[in-house]
Amino acid sequence: MLNYIWFGMITFGFIVGIMNGRINEVTNAVIESAGDAIKLSINLLGIMCLWSGLMEIAEKSGLVKNIASIVKPLLKFLFPKIPRNHPAMGAIVMNLAANILGLGNAATPLGLKAMTELQKLNPLKQTASNEIAMFLVLNTASLQLIPTSVIAIRSQAGSTNPVEIISTIWVASAFAAIAGIISLKVFSYVGRKR
Repeated sequence: MLNYIWFGMITFGFIVGIMNGRINEVTNAVIESAGDAIKLSINLLGIMCLWSGLMEIAEKSGLVKNIASIVKPLLKFLFPKIPRNHPAMGAIVMNLAANILGLGNAATPLGLKAMTELQKLNPLKQTASNEIAMFLVLNTASLQLIPTSVIAIRSQAGSTNPVEIISTIWVASAFAAIAGIISLKVFSYVGRKR
């Protein structure tokens, strides 16, 4: 659906440009924007390489395991139906640790692994279980210590202090996560009572 919307917007832009006699400006804007997109992608790639390397060091040094052991009791509360030592819990811990460290793209394979394992535990395959919904809530809230993507985009856009929004992001994502968790727990409780 989104592809159709984008295609419609681009086509509409070209048609309006032709009707107004400003097709040269539209063409120049397309070329300039494509160049900016490539520059932004290369800058983001550099940031991603840096943090992927740090994640590799954190894994090999045991930091990720330490984070996993710290958050495991909390995850047991959030995901009560996942059996102890099930592969889903390990994948969830690693995914959330990667997200907290700001490695959104590096966390994607771990998130897919966690979702696959959660679906194996789901008795109703056509309906999302509470555990799947909770995992989505935590990922959507995007709790991050260092939001590298946002910092990179702000730096690329010429911000004089690209990291000044970190505290705001912490507060916003924490409240989003708390609101999501409370809502899910309430709906889960109401659903069990029916």
